[in-house]
Amino acid sequence: MEARLIEALTEARLALELLERGITRNAAGKAFQVWKVLLAALLRLELEKLKAAAKTGEERKRLESTAIPRVPTTKMVSLKLEEVGHEGVVAWTPLALNLHDYRHRGPDPDMALSKFRAREEAAEHVRKLAAETAKRAEALKNRVRWAEALQRALEELREALSKPRP
Repeated sequence: MEARLIEALTEARLALELLERGITRNAAGKAFQVWKVLLAALLRLELEKLKAAAKTGEERKRLESTAIPRVPTTKMVSLKLEEVGHEGVVAWTPLALNLHDYRHRGPDPDMALSKFRAREEAAEHVRKLAAETAKRAEALKNRVRWAEALQRALEELREALSKPRP
């Protein structure tokens, strides 16, 4: 759990570094990966609650065999996490998926292939997802082992978020 949170925070900082270098599409892909890692951490943290809320034995089995190791990037995972107390996850997941599309398709003024018309628009959403990741990780301070490395990763991300935008 701790390792996943460190990974999410560190990758979010790397996404911001890519933005500074003008590598927006790679930053968008990194931001998507950040969200996926954060969801994996939340799924692991809430596994017992999720299993208790599952309606069938098949659903419980799928949580352990598929959702935790693979973290499907569907809204369904987000809905399940909201059911056990992680409000707002459903609203952020489509943004991560849109950034994933942008990574592969780039800006699209017509918004037919990508939900972002311009690089700047995608960059702003990468920053927003990085900030949300920091907020959600910090909210877990009292629920997970909060080691020095985790605190350092959070502080480095917060510092990167506070830098003026290029």
